[in-house]
This record gives sequence, structure tokens and C-alpha cells, in this order.
Amino acid sequence: MVWPVSCYIPLQKGKSRGTEVYPDTIAEPRDTGGEIMTRRVKIIVPIPMDEAGVANRSKQLSREMIAPGYEVEFVSVKAGAAFGDGYHDALLMDFSVMEAGIDAEKEGYAAVCIDTVSDSALYALRSRLKIPVFGPGGLGYYAACMLGQKFSIISMWDKWFHFYRKNLNEYKLWDRLASMRHIDTRPDLKELLAGKEEVIFRKLESESMKAIEEDGADVIVLGSTTMHQSHAYLAEHLPVPVINPGLVMYKFCEAMLAMDLTHSKRAFPSPEVPNDALFHSFGS
Repeated sequence: MVWPVSCYIPLQKGKSRGTEVYPDTIAEPRDTGGEIMTRRVKIIVPIPMDEAGVANRSKQLSREMIAPGYEVEFVSVKAGAAFGDGYHDALLMDFSVMEAGIDAEKEGYAAVCIDTVSDSALYALRSRLKIPVFGPGGLGYYAACMLGQKFSIISMWDKWFHFYRKNLNEYKLWDRLASMRHIDTRPDLKELLAGKEEVIFRKLESESMKAIEEDGADVIVLGSTTMHQSHAYLAEHLPVPVINPGLVMYKFCEAMLAMDLTHSKRAFPSPEVPNDALFHSFGS
């Protein structure tokens, strides 16, 4: 059996600590001495990867962005898709993300976040869990709608466009979309943009400016959480807001937890006969 890999970002309290990586484990709740109740958030990486890959994904969320009283753990699925480059991989991502999140409530997590703008298994996990479950796809688009009239999605390649079309249909946001553009660059989902920043950032800036000047976009949305390294550069060089969907998702998660809000079980009813064992057999 292949087990998932995790990267744990500890609770902020006192002196900052370096990121600690614990493969094959799930963090236990920490005793905070009664000062702050610890709320643990599980962030599911939708592509199976090793410690280094998970650690790179976790860098999208700096410790400074995690509010006191919260612990975050990035956890890789144990098996599944390679690139998300079509409907075949989309189905694998739904199944593997479901498997990775289905026991989150039993494991003591306060919420689940899905580290992919595909929002894979979002509704299925909401059906199975009472704790809140969030995805960055819809949340990124809704954030863009609050900041402007039209947004454009800027992606690495067009093989991810099927995810955007799915979510635009689901969330009924086609009328707010200016365009979808890409830089025709095969993504590296483990190393991300490392070593290629200068070239990639300029390509993304160029396509973003076309979206603004030619397509009428007044907000730019990054087309993947794996593009988070480009956010600061684009935010500095573009004349419109730039949405980093992974960060938007996590901060929204904190806000919902702080207000003790979760999804409606009338909208996402629990199954009468759950079959968790079938999901757990995936990849074993």
C-alpha cells in the first residue's frame, strides 16, 4: 500500500519555527496551555508526490498568513492523476481527493481545503463531512467578482481549461469571464516554477496584459495554485488586482471557522449508506 506524504505547518505561538516535514503521519492536536484552541486544517494535494513536492506546495501559505490558533497540514493523495490534463485525470483527482479527505473529521481536523482550482471532490466531501470543505476554484472567481466586473484566468497551458469550463458552468460565472489565456508551458507540479521564474513570470505578465488591454479584464485570476510563486511579481507589475486562489481559499476557511460556519446539509445531504471502504481501496 502507498501512504500519503504530509507537510505540517505548526501553530504560531512565540518564536517562529521552521517548517517541519513528517512523512506518513498526521499531526495530533497540540496543547496550547488553554490560551488558544487549536484548529487543524487539512489541505489535500491532488497529485501523489514525495516530501519535497509537498513541501514546495506548502510554500504558497507562509506562516505569517496563518492566524494564531490554527495548524495547517498539506497532505498528498496516495495515488491518482499525473497532470490533470483531461477528463481521465479529472476523474482520478475526484476519487483520490475524496479518499484523502473522507476521514478528516475522525482525524480531528476542523476543516478541509483542496489544493487545486479544479475543486475536485468538493461537493462529494461536503456530502460526507459536517466540517467545512473549501476549494480555491470557485472562491478565486467569486473574489475576482467582488473586486471587478470582468476577470481573466491566466494558466500555464490550455490542457487545464476543462477545469475552468467545469467550474464556470457550476458556479454560473460565464458572464463575468473576460477570457482564458495560457503561456503554452508544460507545468512541473513538484518543482513548480523554481529556476524558471524570470522567463515564466514575463510570459504570464505578457498574457495578463493582453487579457487586460484586449479582452477587458479588470481582475486576473491565477489558473492554478501551483502558480503561486508568480503572484507577488504579477501583483507588482500589473495595473489590476491579481487573485492567488490558494491563499484566498485558506483565509476564507479561517473566516468561516472563526464564525462557526459550515456548508448546509440541506444543500449537501449525507449519504444514507456511505461506502468509505470503496474509496480507501483506491490505490491500495
